[in-house]
Amino acid sequence: MRASRTLAKLRAGKTVRICGLGHFVPSYVRHAAHYGFDCIWLDLEHRTMADREVQAMLAFCHQFDIDCMVRSPTREKVQLYRYLEDGAAGLMIPHVTTEDDAKELVQSTKFPPLGNRGIDGAGLDSDFYLPGGPGFTEQANAETFLVVQIESPEAVGNAEKIAAVEGVDGLFIGPADLSLRLPHAKPEMSLEEATERVAAAASKHGKAWGRPVGLDALKTFHQQGARLLAHGGEFLAIKDMLENAASGFDEMIGEE
Repeated sequence: MRASRTLAKLRAGKTVRICGLGHFVPSYVRHAAHYGFDCIWLDLEHRTMADREVQAMLAFCHQFDIDCMVRSPTREKVQLYRYLEDGAAGLMIPHVTTEDDAKELVQSTKFPPLGNRGIDGAGLDSDFYLPGGPGFTEQANAETFLVVQIESPEAVGNAEKIAAVEGVDGLFIGPADLSLRLPHAKPEMSLEEATERVAAAASKHGKAWGRPVGLDALKTFHQQGARLLAHGGEFLAIKDMLENAASGFDEMIGEE
């Protein structure tokens, strides 16, 4: 079974370099691996791909030895572990609010005795049933990861209980959703305060935490202890390229 680069980095106390992707762009996988990223965050919550496209992207990730963390659009048990069977190194689950949410996800994504994931043994994760050494289920539990998103005041309040759940590997703050909801919290809480609480909960239970971040804030969050840092993606790359190209037309030609 392929070893996770994300987990290897975390176990070594290092930072996981994550970039985002929301469309079927196979070449992106090769470029991300070439430039030293450890993990591609494949967003299926807000973007849509056909099942075969997802499977192809996961195969490309295996070919170029880069993790794929699928942000799932569902919590349905069978679909979650099918992503793992198809080769996902990990799963990111949005809007996890309670300890019970986290425990249910562990049941869906980990094999016994930790969880209750169903076994097939014929997917990409198990080398299509070819001999890969003893203890596939133990390897799968050890080399796949579960990241839960903290995106509401209630989730922040439960962050310590969520972080304590065995089988949860990381807490990932969703700053946009959290910022949308924090002004309505009682008592009101700032994003900075929420971040500090999540960071403290993760640290107490030996779990990783992180968030998407701009270049100007990478060092700040790293110093705060974040080890799951997502920076870069095709949306901003396309936007910046078109903005620069339009500026070039304006500067050189001046016509509208």
